[in-house]
Amino acid sequence: MRTRVRGWRWQRNPLRRRSDVVETWTVLVVTVLLFVVAPLVGVAAGLRAHDQARALATAARAERHQVRALVIGDPPRRASAVEGGDRERPYRAEVRWTEPGKATRTAWTRVPAGTRTGDTVSVWFDSRGRGVAPPPDRAAVWQHAVTVGVCAAGGTAAVVLFAHAVERRTALRHRMAEWERAWARTGPRWTQPRT
Repeated sequence: MRTRVRGWRWQRNPLRRRSDVVETWTVLVVTVLLFVVAPLVGVAAGLRAHDQARALATAARAERHQVRALVIGDPPRRASAVEGGDRERPYRAEVRWTEPGKATRTAWTRVPAGTRTGDTVSVWFDSRGRGVAPPPDRAAVWQHAVTVGVCAAGGTAAVVLFAHAVERRTALRHRMAEWERAWARTGPRWTQPRT
């Protein structure tokens, strides 16, 4: 019958080697790093990314403006299925709008897929009158922050696990060297013929 002694690496006993103590402390440190430090790194990186993305979104909202415009240009011909036309993609079209107190303007900008000549669409322009993408909304800012946080926590965990694997390999090499030295001391007593 086999019995298992829990915590034997922590207790003083003649079978405990220095490499056993190092391995035990390493496992404890790795556990703390994985379950405490890696999540904290992820949260910190996510909060920082959220603040930066929110500032960029605020700046983009201040620089860009949305207008309701009439599509006046003909849509491009539909690409064949071989060319990838089976996907509905936005395309560039000419639009016309009138700003309050100003003349009618026209510009080329991206319009949603399926838009036809004569449809009214919401488009965004920058301060120079160029068609641009809409500024990021709150969901996009949070999605960016969560992605950065998860990647930072995952990267930290990967570095910790890689370092632990390197340490385990080094500890195994030291353990084998300890066993070799122990066998060199006791081996001759076992292998010598008795008289």
